This record gives sequence, structure tokens and C-alpha cells, in this order.
Amino acid sequence: MMGVSMEEQQGIPTSDNPPSAKIAEACDSYPSSACSIVPLLTPTLPPSSSATTWPPPPEPIGPTPNWVPAGYVLSAGPRTQSRLNLYSLWGLAGKSLAQSDVFHRRLPSDVRHVILAAGSPGGLRSGGVIIDMTTSDPSLAVEIHSAASSSGCSSVDAPVSGGDRGARLASLSIFTGGDETLVTRLTPLLNHLGRVYYMGGPGKGQFCKLANQVTIASTMVGLCEGLIYAHKAGLDLSNYLNAISTGAAGSKSLDLYGNRILKRDFEAGFYVNHFVKDLGICLRECQNMGLALPGLALAQQLYLSLKAHGEGDLGTQALVLALERLNNVSLESGSSKSLAEGKN
Repeated sequence: MMGVSMEEQQGIPTSDNPPSAKIAEACDSYPSSACSIVPLLTPTLPPSSSATTWPPPPEPIGPTPNWVPAGYVLSAGPRTQSRLNLYSLWGLAGKSLAQSDVFHRRLPSDVRHVILAAGSPGGLRSGGVIIDMTTSDPSLAVEIHSAASSSGCSSVDAPVSGGDRGARLASLSIFTGGDETLVTRLTPLLNHLGRVYYMGGPGKGQFCKLANQVTIASTMVGLCEGLIYAHKAGLDLSNYLNAISTGAAGSKSLDLYGNRILKRDFEAGFYVNHFVKDLGICLRECQNMGLALPGLALAQQLYLSLKAHGEGDLGTQALVLALERLNNVSLESGSSKSLAEGKN
């Protein structure tokens, strides 16, 4: 195609090329009813246009619905044929992927099966791009990059942080690894989900996300232990959180989860099951690096105890339950006044 850049041929947005890329998405970890197939829309769908999905899904979970009103063509579905059979649309999903410019995935398991399938990775056409937004082993990101390159495709590892709130508000932190030029080309697409940070070559996005999880693990232990201590000391817990939130102990974890813990709201913004998986990857990488991170190891043991009590589908703020059991106390007998209410 004379006079047409590779980016424009692939439909990947550039500064001079408005959104028109066809995007295939594979999702998992959410209720099957929340994973829908969105038929291919017109490539010239303007940002102001509304999009109709079929079958009608419940309120979308996760960041990618932001792509449809932004003008991108989205075909999405769960990874497994059993779930796709609920819609009798397995064939449509395969055709949509073969026609796609970008394959976006957020699968906490079976990565190799979905991405490194026979033929081109995941069935993506030559010249396509894989965006892997699931937290996984950095070595796997390198493997996917190698397989994609050998098949005439490209890949970027782009795990995210920000929880359910970040997904809803499109304010996620997106840690990218891969070719910097490719990440720059994909940034207009990813900006609809949050802020993009380029961390280096293949696997570096995953390394950044794992370091993020190491930080969160110890932060959550500190937050919950502080609440247990304040409760035992007889402090009003909402007043306590107000007092420390603007000082050196203030943190994003406190802002996101302090109120939820006091309200006994353990609905998952990020599942305990997934966090345990991430911490396991962190510990394996630590072993490979010869690192001793005792705070990380302790946090994983506490979160594993939640799984042992059947609480793996709760949010990470449920860590307080493990510490309550350990100390035979309950914050329920303390103040239930929320942080926001305490500031009024």
C-alpha cells in the first residue's frame, strides 16, 4: 500500500490516525455473565457513537469497555470454550481474533495455552500486536515476545495497578515492557485505561508490577496491624485513620481500603486468590535473584491463611480477618464510622 504507514495499515492509532483498530480481548477471573462477546462494529465508529452488545451483559467489569465509546472496534470474550458456548459464539470469537490488529488479554491462568497456541500466537494475524495486561512471570513475557516476533507479530507486557476504582475511572497505572517505539504507538489506545509508564524491554513491565505487589503486600500488613493495635489500645478507629492519613503513614492503600475495612466491606477490588498468585511469582523471582524479602514471605503466609479459610474470593483488604483471628479480636466491636464520615 503505497503512501500508507505500517501503523495505518494495522489500524493502530498514531497522532495522525484516529482510533479505528480492531481489538480482540480474552478475559477470565470475572463471573462468566460479565464476559460478553461484542460483535465487530464499524471501523469508523466515531467517539460519540453508542455501542450495543449482544447478548446484553450486566454492568461491565474492568477497564476495556472504555475502548468502545472511544471509537475502537472491540470483540471480547472469556478464554474457555465452555464459557463461550453459553453464547454459541466460539466461531465468531476465532474469526474476530484473526481479523484483529490488537489482542488484549487479562488472564490469570492458562497463559501459554491461550497466547502460545499453534501457529501465530493466540491465532493473531501477521502484523498484529499482543498486549498482555495480566501479572505473570517476566520470563513468560520474554517467551511471548520471542514467539510473536518469529510469527511476524509484536507483543507488549503491560500489567496494571489501581484496583477496581482505577479500572472504573480509567486511572490505572500501566507498566509496559517491550519495544519502546511500539509502546509509543500503543499509548493512545492505552491512555483510555490509565497512564502508561515505559519500564524497558520485554518482561520489564512484569518486573515493575511484581515490585509494586511487593510494596503493597507489606503496606497492607502495616495498615491492618495498625488498625488491630489501635483497636486494642481503645482508640476510635475512624479518628485514628483520619489522624494518620495526612502524615507519614498515609498511603494509597489506606485511602482505598481504610473505609472498607471499618465497614467490613471485603468485596474484591483485587482478589485474594490473585494476590497470592502474584506473591508466589514474586517469591520465585526473589529466589532466582538471590534476594531475601521476609516481609513479602510473611505477607504471603497471611494471605494463604485466608485461602485456607475459604476467603480467596474476598478483596485484599480482608487481610484484617487473618490478623483478627491470630489475635482473637474483632474490629467490629470498635468504631464503624468511615473515614469520610469522620471528616464531615
